[in-house]
Amino acid sequence: MAQYFVIHAENPQARLIKHTVEILRDGGVIAYPTDSSYAFGCMLGNKEAQNRIRQIRQVDDKQLFTLVCSNLSELATYAKVDNAQFRLLKANTPGAYSFILNATKEVPKRLQHPKRSAVGIRVPNHQVVQAILDELGEPMLSMTLQIGEEEPMNIAWEIRDKLEHQLDLVIDSEIHHIGFTTLIDLTEQTPQLIRQGVADASPFGL
Repeated sequence: MAQYFVIHAENPQARLIKHTVEILRDGGVIAYPTDSSYAFGCMLGNKEAQNRIRQIRQVDDKQLFTLVCSNLSELATYAKVDNAQFRLLKANTPGAYSFILNATKEVPKRLQHPKRSAVGIRVPNHQVVQAILDELGEPMLSMTLQIGEEEPMNIAWEIRDKLEHQLDLVIDSEIHHIGFTTLIDLTEQTPQLIRQGVADASPFGL
């Protein structure tokens, strides 16, 4: 049965953040808030936890995970970007964007697009997520907390009621803008808008 932490959105309690990271490192799957909607999260190297998330989401391996990073310092490890793309990313993160980028060899094949060497990257603007990532010391694997064709779930107690036997932790914290991230493909020279979400696409010329 899932544990339930109420964490302050602006001043996350260090004790609860540390416990969250312990759950992740023990192979747990968590439901956590971002700057757009709730998401599933697990450790980067935990294949079993990744499979659990796919089962809950009812999706196959064509549904990509996103690497959630605290900042762009980790970007070069996982993605290949040119100077112009990096400037765009730096000017617009953290924020409610998800980016499709060309993957480096460091990214496991199971996390890449099945038909091309690409990976999803995200830097959320939410203090709880940032605190988790700082304590974790590495990116977290994530998927939007969406079941089937439904809209993303955004109320913590409803998530616990529906998924308490499938998750290890639900974090209750405030979300500022409810909706999908704006998804932008930066694998080519010209950015492409894949999905318009809560964030403005105009800084990318879209």
